[in-house]
Amino acid sequence: MRHGITLFTSDRGIRPEVAASTAESRGFDSFYVPEHTHIPIRRESAHPGTGNETLPDDRYMRTLDPWVALGLAAAVTSTIKLGTSVALPLEHDPITLAKTIASLDHLSGGRVNFGVGFGWNAEELADHGVPPKKKRTAMRQYLEAMQALWTEEEASYEGDFVAFGPSWAWPKPVQQPRPPIFLGAGSTDRNFDWIVRHADGWITTPTENNVVDKVARLHKAWADAGRAGTPEILALAGRHDAEQLKIWEDAGVTEVIFGLPDRAQDDVVAYIDRLASKLDH
Repeated sequence: MRHGITLFTSDRGIRPEVAASTAESRGFDSFYVPEHTHIPIRRESAHPGTGNETLPDDRYMRTLDPWVALGLAAAVTSTIKLGTSVALPLEHDPITLAKTIASLDHLSGGRVNFGVGFGWNAEELADHGVPPKKKRTAMRQYLEAMQALWTEEEASYEGDFVAFGPSWAWPKPVQQPRPPIFLGAGSTDRNFDWIVRHADGWITTPTENNVVDKVARLHKAWADAGRAGTPEILALAGRHDAEQLKIWEDAGVTEVIFGLPDRAQDDVVAYIDRLASKLDH
C-alpha cells in the first residue's frame, strides 16, 4: 500500500514545492493538492463536512491553482507522483486543460495522477457555466475529449459540452492512453457506476466511514462490469493509525493519503518527519 501526502494549498504556510520535495525525500509516493477557483459569498450549497453553507476552513477562499502548484513541485522532485485531490475539470476549457496536463506529465516524466470531482459547490460551478443537473454528462465528455487529444494523431470530438474538428495537439502525456483518473466523491452506487465506466479508481471523501465495506462494493461493481484487475482505492486518512492501515490494506486500499496541518513551514516539515517515522520510511 502506497503512502501519499495532500496539502490544502493556500497563500500562507508551507509552499507546495517545499512540501513535495520534503515528502519525496522522506519516502512518500505521492503529493496531492486541491482546487477551487473562487468561492461565491452568497451560496445555498451545503459543504459536505459542515452540512450547511459555512466553510470549515478559510483556505477554500485562498486555494492556489493546482497546476501551477504541481508545476513548481515537478521542478524540484524526480520520483514522487503529482496529483489532484481533487481537480474540478468543469471549471476549465477542456482543450486547454488537456494541454496543461499533457505538458505537466511530459515535463515530469509521467508522474501525473488526475483526481477529479464533480464539485459540491453549485454556485461556483454555475459561474463557470455548468448546468448543475448535467455535470456528470459534461465531465464524461470533457474527459473523453481530453483523451482524444492525448492519444490521437488527428484528434476530434463531438459532444453537447465540447466539440472540435480534426486537430493536432502535442505533447502527448507520457502515460498512455491517459494519466490515471480517480474520482473523488461519496460512496453512492451512482458514483461507483461512474467510476467503473469512466475512471481508474476512487478517492474517498474526508468524512467517509466503513471504508472496508465500500471497497468491497466497488470491487464487486468493477468485476460485474467485466473490468480487468481491481480499481485503485485512495483513502484519505486523518491521524496515523497502524491498525486501521493494516485493515485497509487487507481490504484492497491501494494508497493512503495523509493531510498536512495548516501551520508554518517548519512545523509542517516536522509533521512529515514524524509521519514518515511512524510509517517506517
